[in-house]
Amino acid sequence: MSSQAHDLQGGAGWRAWLLSASPVSRRQARLGRSYIAWLSFQSNHLAMLGLGIVLALILVAILAPLIAPYHPNAQILTDRLQYFSWAHPFGTDELGRDIFSRIIYGSRLTLYIVILVAIIAAPLGLLVGTSAGYLGGWVDKVLMRITDIFLAFPKLVLALALVSALGPGIENAIIAIAITSWPPYARIARAETLTIRNSDFISAVRLQGAGRMRIIWSHIMPLCTSSLIVRVTLDMAGIILIAAGLGFLGLGAQPPLPEWGAMISAGRRVLLDQWWVATVPGIAIFVVSLGFNLLGDGLRDVLDPKSGGQG
Repeated sequence: MSSQAHDLQGGAGWRAWLLSASPVSRRQARLGRSYIAWLSFQSNHLAMLGLGIVLALILVAILAPLIAPYHPNAQILTDRLQYFSWAHPFGTDELGRDIFSRIIYGSRLTLYIVILVAIIAAPLGLLVGTSAGYLGGWVDKVLMRITDIFLAFPKLVLALALVSALGPGIENAIIAIAITSWPPYARIARAETLTIRNSDFISAVRLQGAGRMRIIWSHIMPLCTSSLIVRVTLDMAGIILIAAGLGFLGLGAQPPLPEWGAMISAGRRVLLDQWWVATVPGIAIFVVSLGFNLLGDGLRDVLDPKSGGQG
């Protein structure tokens, strides 16, 4: 009992330290803000559901070889178009491949596309937006007109045009999606920059001799990160849908890769009689997209200073 009481007392001590109204160090202040943000996020049950779905996607992608009962490309022609069973929980496709195994391995492709697009598009949009907002003048006009050109076209249409020019394949699809995804991030970063570029602390840094790029890189970009994280998380569902659309049209991941959009495309030929071949990957896309949307909504409530969460 004494050990349990000691653990409870230690937990209460940590909580009091994190929630202290008068932090004694920068580290304590940062950890305290993060803990308050987590408590706020934790109270949003839909956001926690979204976090659970995203974490499950990551875990399934990592443990795919251990979870999947078959190789994703293993063909058993005698088991073609089988319905749900213990041997094949989600049935089989037109080549006798286990759909459950292909869904599991397809999560790796989905995560691969989402992460690479975010790594390419978000920093590019952040750099363009903060540079345009801080430098102003002709730099702002040129960068924003380029951004407007990209925003004038629907993402999927522009991605289709780019992939058609680059050629089908998952790498080209990622490049095309990233090129179509950065303009909204640039707009958000520019708007954030315009609100802080004339702040007192920016003027103080400038008076200390900091150059323009140092101010943008070290002081403005970090302040734009919260809004960007929220937008990127909310955009994940759109990225997944565009990637699935390209795969459905044969311009994304190429056979025999178990990409969910390509699986739907293959299953549409037998949709009336063997509906599960196309329906199961469609449900997977829906669930993962829903998870990212719920997570993004929760992060927006926490990270948006106007909502009363963490700034």
